[in-house]
Amino acid sequence: MLVIRPIEQRDFAILKQIAIESGHGFTSLPVNDELLQNKIDHSMASFASRAGGKGECLYFFVAEDSETGEVLGTTALESAVGLSSPFYTYLLGKQVHSSRKLGIHNVVETLTLTNDYTGVSELCTLFLREPARQGLNGRLLSKCRFLFLAEFPELFDQRVLAEMRGVSDDAGNSPFWSWLQEHFFSMDFPTVDYLTGIGQKGFIADLMPKYPIYVSLLSKEARAVIGKTHDKTRPALHLLEEEGFCWRGYVDIFDAGPTVECEVRHIRTVRSSRRLTVRIGHPVQARTHLISNTRFEGFRALLGDMAVNEQQGQAVLTAKVARLLKVEDGDTVRVAELKHHD
Repeated sequence: MLVIRPIEQRDFAILKQIAIESGHGFTSLPVNDELLQNKIDHSMASFASRAGGKGECLYFFVAEDSETGEVLGTTALESAVGLSSPFYTYLLGKQVHSSRKLGIHNVVETLTLTNDYTGVSELCTLFLREPARQGLNGRLLSKCRFLFLAEFPELFDQRVLAEMRGVSDDAGNSPFWSWLQEHFFSMDFPTVDYLTGIGQKGFIADLMPKYPIYVSLLSKEARAVIGKTHDKTRPALHLLEEEGFCWRGYVDIFDAGPTVECEVRHIRTVRSSRRLTVRIGHPVQARTHLISNTRFEGFRALLGDMAVNEQQGQAVLTAKVARLLKVEDGDTVRVAELKHHD
């Protein structure tokens, strides 16, 4: 069984391995020892001193196999983006070129560089290792963050975004970036991707075109991938769409992958989750639930079978599930039932 917990210093080696496995385009996990260590430090500091409100905090979790202790995935929440360094996106919009006298009316698409998501919270760093890509593990990794959001809403913005990896090939070549590189830059996509991952974003402001780009001027290959998601990222996008996330025309400035968003109060798992009191026993007519304890620094979450005693407001958990969540009789858990279409 996979258990979600905050990342710890002992996870450094496996985090680096996951960064290697994640490949090109996964900007939030660069293969750089210093930056990976910084992420661990940032998350541990965020958990160690709970902010009074929304700050620039990182809540980084790992998925650990309860039997072997092996870390098989990562998932994270950033409380606010773009505060200490700019958070850029392109907005896909329209301009109208019209002349009534000539009888001409053309609507053309444009890409405009924006910082519109400044201060918005972000879902990030979702990665499940190959051996664990089965069953409901992907759902746990994605949805556990919504229980944390529901339990600690004061730490986050009212809106949450998620950047989806855009289209690139196995060698890391992005059709969208290839066009930008030819006209504005002289760096290949893996290099730009790496520099962004390690926080060196100054070149973006220096070299990116400041005026809207007419989409019709892009290569056919670049136009075809605007707002499209990498094959390996489609399952993650589907899970977010089930939760109520949608695309409003914002795309990544390097690979043109879509950025999806949702208000926290509209996220399905946030809305359907509730707090119940723990009773350890033998669940009758148990159903699969997403379950977390309600601790901050000691947060734990998993997918397990449990029963609900509606009259008593109780979650009836097995001793094993209670042990993995580090809860006892009378403690509080937050739960959300997985429906059949989950």
